[in-house]
Amino acid sequence: MSAYTVAVIGTGPDPDNPTVDGFAMGYRHAEAFESDDRCKLIGCADVVEENRLAFADAFELPAENTFEEYEELLSTLEPDIVSVAVPPAIHREIVVGCAKSGVVDAVHCEKPMANTWEDARQMAQECWRHDVQLTLNRQRRFGRPFTEAKRLLDDGKIGSLRRIEIGWGDFFDTGAHTVDLAGMFNGDRAAEWVLAGLDYREKDVRFGAHQENQMWAQWRYENGVYGVISTGEGSDFTDAAIVLRGTDGTIRIDKTDGPMLEIARGSDRRSIDVDGETMHVTNDEGDGRYGSHFHDRAVTAVVDGLETGAEPVISARVGLTTAEILFAGYESVRRRGRVDLSLDVVDNPLQSMVDVGALSPSPAAADEEGTPGR
Repeated sequence: MSAYTVAVIGTGPDPDNPTVDGFAMGYRHAEAFESDDRCKLIGCADVVEENRLAFADAFELPAENTFEEYEELLSTLEPDIVSVAVPPAIHREIVVGCAKSGVVDAVHCEKPMANTWEDARQMAQECWRHDVQLTLNRQRRFGRPFTEAKRLLDDGKIGSLRRIEIGWGDFFDTGAHTVDLAGMFNGDRAAEWVLAGLDYREKDVRFGAHQENQMWAQWRYENGVYGVISTGEGSDFTDAAIVLRGTDGTIRIDKTDGPMLEIARGSDRRSIDVDGETMHVTNDEGDGRYGSHFHDRAVTAVVDGLETGAEPVISARVGLTTAEILFAGYESVRRRGRVDLSLDVVDNPLQSMVDVGALSPSPAAADEEGTPGR
């Protein structure tokens, strides 16, 4: 018999047709929980009837275990674990509602954590207050390109870490992964300050949140290690997605024209075996999977945390450290100067700058289906 019952809130639309409005992450979460024999998927909720019924059909759930409102799901099924895969703008509402329900033991929430700094903090606080384990789906922490890089770093293969350089993706959405990984490499320490600049000339809204076109940000951790990220047209400032620079060498992840993971010490360079995994997927995804086995490993951490009482590496506490850097980067742009932490704002500074006209992006071009241009 399974030890934990699981329900998904926010099934999303057709997983075969993802858009910037949603990637149907509920399917990936459900698949991952089903892969853990300690868990049993028992129900779902989504405000769109077509979506929740399609999800129920995909996972062989009875129609009576599908709900329009998540509150009814909680009161009827009383799941032990809830997976929240709704858009970030309503993460706080649903995560806090689950925590206050007195029903669930754990909430596993999709990233980015929230659309405002206040919402992110309230999510963590209310789950702590009600003794509910809150985790964020930072599944890339479990990919071998990253875990092997961390092992090499911890083994002293490049000496002492000095700087983490990121040239991959964007700042807020992908940054929820990349800045999180930077924190992982540096022992999940807090940052002391953030200094940033951005360009936002063409409107780009993803999952209900504005996303700048290009960003440069620098931050320093409490132990003196620096993090830097350059996105958009400046993402090629380094020759890899992530570079770890130490006193005695460097580690590169996703070198543009080379191995997925490489370590260099002086003139000596060698690739590191990561069992065929990339930054995004494992080497044995197979046909018919909705997501990566990285999600399975994240769920294992969620359930292990419930069983042992140990803090998962994807906990809300760690997630707040990442979210603080992201929102502080936008706040640095608004202040036109360095932001010393802890962060003392409540909003999303980028959204606020757009709202007051301090940033006025032009409408993006639309494709034939009306999806915002990339």
